[in-house]
Amino acid sequence: MVEPLDAAARAALAAELPAWQPVGERDAIRREFRFRDFSEAWGFMARVALLAEAQDHHPEWSNVWNRVEILLTTHDAGGLSARDLRLARAIDALLG
Repeated sequence: MVEPLDAAARAALAAELPAWQPVGERDAIRREFRFRDFSEAWGFMARVALLAEAQDHHPEWSNVWNRVEILLTTHDAGGLSARDLRLARAIDALLG
């Protein structure tokens, strides 16, 4: 069983992952990405898909033309877990 984030990890979220925002109605974090065009957005999604598959942790996401929105939460934990933070850091690293 995956454990939800403890209070210390939650307190560090804003400093550790400043581009990711809490989702008010869910125990989750989200980030929106904008690219030059659909092709660039799609390529980014393909790279994220490979990361997610390697980590066996899959995001909720959407794509509209040049925008990609990613929401991370761990259903097995009933909310945020270390798995979400690990994937968020890996996604951020794709962008340099």
